[in-house]
Amino acid sequence: MLRVSLPNTVASRRSVLRLLTSGASALALGGCSALSETDVRLDTADLSANPVLLVATTRKPVNGARAQPWYGTERSSVLNLARARLVAPDQGRFSRASVGLSDWRIERVERVGKVGDLLAQAAVTRDVLIYVHGFNQTFETAALDAARLADGIRFQGETVVFSWPSKAKLFDYGYDRESAMWSRDALEQVLGGLIASPATARIHLVAHSIGSMPTMEALRQIYARQGSVAAERIGAVVFASPDLDMDVFTSSVARIGEVAGKITVISATNDRALALSGFLAGGITRVGAAEHERLKRLGLHVIDASREGWGIVNHDLFLSNAQIRHVIRRAIDGRPIGGA
Repeated sequence: MLRVSLPNTVASRRSVLRLLTSGASALALGGCSALSETDVRLDTADLSANPVLLVATTRKPVNGARAQPWYGTERSSVLNLARARLVAPDQGRFSRASVGLSDWRIERVERVGKVGDLLAQAAVTRDVLIYVHGFNQTFETAALDAARLADGIRFQGETVVFSWPSKAKLFDYGYDRESAMWSRDALEQVLGGLIASPATARIHLVAHSIGSMPTMEALRQIYARQGSVAAERIGAVVFASPDLDMDVFTSSVARIGEVAGKITVISATNDRALALSGFLAGGITRVGAAEHERLKRLGLHVIDASREGWGIVNHDLFLSNAQIRHVIRRAIDGRPIGGA
């Protein structure tokens, strides 16, 4: 009898599961009606050629950020900045990566003094992608998800992971939610520093789950301070399964001017994680589980991914589903996004 052993690392197990999820979803469902394989440009992510991930985190460093886990679960009194040197998975038709058994990993972390220094090595202006992670994430899993996202959408530019202090435990949702909101000023600091940098072209944001909370607050704050200057530099804003109170979100959309028209919401009414979050919040609908038409009335781009998942939770489709990654790529490229 042939026996197949799954790798023991969390990152590798997640890679295998995402490979299976993506394949099954494509075979069973056929993807969003507004998307097709011809939407994909066959280029390579800059991160693959130069595997350096930029880091901004409100987590406390562990052992001076000289070795794994680099940054822990406690809140830092200052914003910590760094460059993480990554090792990309082996590529090729018969590589371990092709069957989900090899993944990105962090080789070392080099600390940086200020936001402007993150792009100091860029010879020309560059687009920047900021990934803000969700609930129950370590620094490492958040950083590697940022790498997978940038690689999956073939992003051309610099990639930043903004990592807030998550306990990375299933039953610490309250701590995670408060830590995410507490980090909003630091995220605004990152946005302000990038906007001020002559090396920055457009800034794109992808926020997942609870990560949508500090992202929306930071956008609201930076727009209040800089108005059209900030709006001109901000490109696509993608909220993937956003764990946000619908009423709070609606009022915030009204306060960010022209930035609102750049928002794409990836929603799924069958997102079990958001159903639980809504229950804990007193039955208030979360944005990522809201009805498609309700979100479109706010003037947003909306992709209903309810038919895209085949698993139990359906909460991280932006990483596991190729069609959803195509949506993110189209938003960043400034191409029209239809409904699903």
